[in-house]
Amino acid sequence: MNKTIRLTMAQALLRFLDNQYVSVDGVEHKFVRGVFGIFGHGCVVGIGEALASEENALPFYQAKNEQGAVHAAIGFAKEHNRHAMMAVTSSIGPGAMNMVTGAATATANHIPVLLLPGDVFACRQPDPVLQQVEIPHDYTNTANDAFRAVSRLWDRINRPEQLMSAMINAMRVLADPAETGAVTIALPQDVQGEAYEYPVEFFKKRVHYIERRIPTVGQLDRLAKLIKTGKKPLVIAGGGIRYSAAGAALATFCETFHIPFGETQAGKGTIVWDHPYNLSGIGTTGSLAANRLAKEADLIIGAGTRFGDFTTCSKWLFQNPQASFVSINVASFDGYKLNAEPIIADAKLTLEAIVRHPELRSYRSEWGNRIREEKAVWDREVERLYHEELEGTLSQARVLGELNDRLLPPDAIVLSASGSIPSDMQRVWRTRVPGTYHMEYAFSTMGYEIAAALGAKIAHPEREVVALVGDGAYTMLHTELLTSIQEGKKIIVVVFDNAGFHCIDNLQTSQGIVRYGNEWRKREEQSGRLSGQSLVVDYALNAQSWGAVGLRATTIEGLAEAVQQALKEEVSTVIHCLVAPKSMTGNYEGWWRVGTAEVSSRKEVVEAWEALQVELDKVRQF
Repeated sequence: MNKTIRLTMAQALLRFLDNQYVSVDGVEHKFVRGVFGIFGHGCVVGIGEALASEENALPFYQAKNEQGAVHAAIGFAKEHNRHAMMAVTSSIGPGAMNMVTGAATATANHIPVLLLPGDVFACRQPDPVLQQVEIPHDYTNTANDAFRAVSRLWDRINRPEQLMSAMINAMRVLADPAETGAVTIALPQDVQGEAYEYPVEFFKKRVHYIERRIPTVGQLDRLAKLIKTGKKPLVIAGGGIRYSAAGAALATFCETFHIPFGETQAGKGTIVWDHPYNLSGIGTTGSLAANRLAKEADLIIGAGTRFGDFTTCSKWLFQNPQASFVSINVASFDGYKLNAEPIIADAKLTLEAIVRHPELRSYRSEWGNRIREEKAVWDREVERLYHEELEGTLSQARVLGELNDRLLPPDAIVLSASGSIPSDMQRVWRTRVPGTYHMEYAFSTMGYEIAAALGAKIAHPEREVVALVGDGAYTMLHTELLTSIQEGKKIIVVVFDNAGFHCIDNLQTSQGIVRYGNEWRKREEQSGRLSGQSLVVDYALNAQSWGAVGLRATTIEGLAEAVQQALKEEVSTVIHCLVAPKSMTGNYEGWWRVGTAEVSSRKEVVEAWEALQVELDKVRQF
């Protein structure tokens, strides 16, 4: 007879999580490293009791906002290249709903995170319980069903014995490079505390082997044939290059066949900036070099990319009518995009194998000196931006240049996610140590930056972790700064203050719309519009109220002094840096489709719509 142990569902859940491991290339890692969360009535007496128990070995991190908790877990998992992760728990109702944005962020970026929101009573006896949203036409539908649209796997534990099959399936998804993302397991608050005789076998150490998908001979033959027919091929290096540790393999591939590559936000930084075939970012927020060559390329080799609209300029970038596509990806869903020839296999193994293919022994691209010439032009442009002088104020691009070129340690992990900072960084940030560029851009979540920096610092306590954040994103979610103080995990936050949402202001005015609602201004009594004086906020003082160090920078000299001081501090430090509006980088022969109004009283808007129609004639339809 099988041995059993009587535990509550929540106790069994934590015991199971504490015994999960992954094995990657023969190296074993503990998979679940802790639990972020905020206790409420829907979880504190269930999973909260289990977390507080002396038998529990998983550390609990007390977040200050549930969305921030998920972002911290995402930042942690990303820094571990998805080989370690966190769970996140919350109460029911608003606590759970605060996690939905984080769930979408994790799923969009293919980052593992296990969400454990409290739910209504499975027995229904006390209904409607506090914070329960009643759906009269479907009483099985609760607020937690909102997670279904943004989770890779969704389940609800209505009986304690359901935990076993639910968690095995959860691990199946979380540990799968092609399927991973947010997994949501809703926990009815009464069931969390119900006991069951669980088989001891359920709690034995379980190793999930993350196997590399080996390319077949047929796949390599098809890939070799496509490369051989391409005179001007171009690689797009996506996040799959990072997660498969394929940076060296990609460098060798490009060097062997003289093929340039452009970087997506997720793929940037896997190879250092001065590699001769690295053209920096590609697409809407890409470099001049990458975008110019992309327009001429006759073969686009996607390597671990999902071909997002910023990467492809809404499928407009590839102007060569003879261009064909091939996609190396472990996820077949992404491999078939852009009507590409799908090579559903591990990027590292595929790139290592294809350089040895006999059909390509004498192959070299016909780019010739163009790669070096375009890269040189772009490097000069980056130098110009890095030394841009503005009278009486700072340029955002110049601040990035100072941080990148001389102020931050080369191995510092830099994070960002929203506004114009990611655009500038994809173009001009020069990664000197592989793996130090951390960008969330699949969901471009405002408020990700500081929370994720905390997660990254927990992952790498020995490294400097620096969040580069706009004033809009800082204001939206900076509460995990307090958690960093509580945990003794020092992060550095640089707030780029331009008094508004100027990234969206740029988009608004570029489409002929009158400037409205994006600058941070007081309401004018006479006009009734937000067109009065600019708001003035002291972010350094705000940081000090949390217990962090607050510094200010209005000049290059002041910025240097502030960064030097921040690096010496032992607690989290915020540098309030005033930058001029519209001082971000410009457009470098990229494009982006937006839903411009077809009819308007403003002729500028109508002209923008007409210009849109011209560009739509150049896009690929699928």
